[in-house]
Amino acid sequence: MLILGHPWIKGDVFVKVFSIDEIKKSNTGEVVLLEPLTVSIELARYCKENSIRYGVTVGSLKEALFANALGALYVVCQREHVIEIQKIAQEYLFDTKIIVLIEEEREIETMARFGVDGVVFPNAIRSYNIK
Repeated sequence: MLILGHPWIKGDVFVKVFSIDEIKKSNTGEVVLLEPLTVSIELARYCKENSIRYGVTVGSLKEALFANALGALYVVCQREHVIEIQKIAQEYLFDTKIIVLIEEEREIETMARFGVDGVVFPNAIRSYNIK
């Protein structure tokens, strides 16, 4: 299980971006985070075409299927969708990892019991700041 944003574990850091310019200015070690897929499809295509590591928030199974087809490294979904999306991701052997945003450590065990690929704490996600 991936545990992102926990102080004990070094892992990927996400930066929210809303334009191609912000993607271009992001650090190579960061994973750009698009949200949601329904309004950031062009950014997802840009990331795929340019081999940029990215994650995207989704609100449905259909969006998760598209995100996987578009080469997203991560799909960040809400708790109410994660079990269904994870089941399909395992069935179809997604390359995309399914993660869910959590607030407390005790939620890690719950998500692990559901077989979720990973969790992310809010401190692993930052907003892009134009300098």
